[in-house]
Amino acid sequence: MTTGVRRRMGVEERRQQLIGVALELFSHRSPDDVSIDEIAAAAGISRPLVYHYFPGKLSLYEAALRRAADELALRFVEPREGPLGARLLRVMGRFFAFVDDHGPGFSALMRGGPAVGSSRANAMIDEVRQAAYEQILAHLGIDRQAPPARLELVVRSWVSLAESTALIWLDGRRIPRAELELQLVHDFAALAAVSAAYDAEMAGILVRILADEPADGPFGELVGRLVALVPPGAGPSEPGTSAPGTSASSPSEPGPSAPGPSEPGPSVPGPR
Repeated sequence: MTTGVRRRMGVEERRQQLIGVALELFSHRSPDDVSIDEIAAAAGISRPLVYHYFPGKLSLYEAALRRAADELALRFVEPREGPLGARLLRVMGRFFAFVDDHGPGFSALMRGGPAVGSSRANAMIDEVRQAAYEQILAHLGIDRQAPPARLELVVRSWVSLAESTALIWLDGRRIPRAELELQLVHDFAALAAVSAAYDAEMAGILVRILADEPADGPFGELVGRLVALVPPGAGPSEPGTSAPGTSASSPSEPGPSAPGPSEPGPSVPGPR
């Protein structure tokens, strides 16, 4: 019969173990609710030994946050192959998988946990957002050093939208995850389309994106859903015809004037 002997860990190995244990606990409960005693018990060591490696819970939280931030940023990395819509859908799938697995920790990360006010923690959160922003620009083939102003607005707005959508979804998970992943891809297309309506450079980027999109892809599906919402006969009028409720006359060719006080219009039969 052999007796199990606990293997002595090196300094860095023990630090990484504590970070992993803390991240696991923070993933299921708010970091505010996790004590050093619980972390020590989960790691199988004493409370004083935890303090030997980390000065306090804040420093341990920041180390766990660093690992989580690095992992979350990697969720936005995607090979630049195939249509953009399919790529974004895969990115959203990995992003929401992380959110699903680390719900309370993700919420604390974005809303603030015990590291509120910590400049290092805030910087790490900004790094995740910046990494996501730069990855999307890379997918679009745009130089991250000099992106068009409207495109920067679209991409940063979309990254913020994905973040806020995930936080709201965590509060009850009332919408199927797969639907939200697809909706966020559609949101990106919608933001780009609205911007393209105001800017020729954005219009060129959008046309280039759509040229590679299959009809059965995420962007094609969005077009189909929008077309299905338009009532028959609605939409812009064809050249030479007037839109509903407007005169066909041009400004330089005014139509007949409305009847004035001295020019009564046709009489309308009254009730018999």
